[in-house]
Amino acid sequence: MTLRQSTADPDIPVGGLAFFGSEVRFAREHAGMTQTQLALATAYDRTYVSHVENGSLLGSAQFAESCDRVFQTSGYFGRLAERIRERNHPDWFLPYVALEKAAASISDYSNTFLMGALQTPEYAEAIFRAASPRKSDEEIKAHVEARLSRREVTDRKSPPHFWLIIHEAALRIPVGSPKIMSAQLDYVLERASEPHFTFQVLPFRAGAPAAEIPFTMLSPTADEEHPVLYSETTGKGGHLNDSQEAVRKWAGKFDHMRASAASEADSLRLIHQIRREHECTDG
Repeated sequence: MTLRQSTADPDIPVGGLAFFGSEVRFAREHAGMTQTQLALATAYDRTYVSHVENGSLLGSAQFAESCDRVFQTSGYFGRLAERIRERNHPDWFLPYVALEKAAASISDYSNTFLMGALQTPEYAEAIFRAASPRKSDEEIKAHVEARLSRREVTDRKSPPHFWLIIHEAALRIPVGSPKIMSAQLDYVLERASEPHFTFQVLPFRAGAPAAEIPFTMLSPTADEEHPVLYSETTGKGGHLNDSQEAVRKWAGKFDHMRASAASEADSLRLIHQIRREHECTDG
């Protein structure tokens, strides 16, 4: 079948998530299929298809490939999804995105903002607007879309196991508004119910954390062998390091904080409590 082209640039679609979703909807309707039928044909559920079509989620690589098979579009959806994922990430961040997509396990420590793959659209937008108040709405939208595209890692059929340590400060800092924070913590709690997520909160009472900056360790194997360390430095982007010495050092920091953090059950109770506090602040 013949698909439409972006009016601005046929190679780089404008409004990537919305464009991808509209293309899926166009192809589905052209094929005379309902969302439920497409869900069955791609082995995803109808809610997932709906989120993709309304532009709130970029279809995973597996979903895109399945669409190409169902609609016989010769790799169009696969190429389009990949281009959208890469388009709005800075060059220095692309190697991390590739590692994140291939990881079997991800260990992350967040001390100010929640990790990108867990952010809601409103929370991500508030972060970008605070960091870059002079950027246009279109530029902010592009950054948000790039960040939301990272949810593919959490939504794929065989996602990595996430072990996430979140400093209490990251849960309490009012990003955007109390309403945005309440919704963001609702999303965290929703994810916490899934078996491939383990959340621990590092409370204020634990004292000074072992790490002064956020960092992530990504491993291509489930037993966490040969991990790669990712950390960010102010004004210089991110840094990937696979040296055994560096990985051992930061893995030790992660283990120390894991031991100091609240248990998973206590952590979820604290997240619930902080979420209610944000909700009460909203009025």
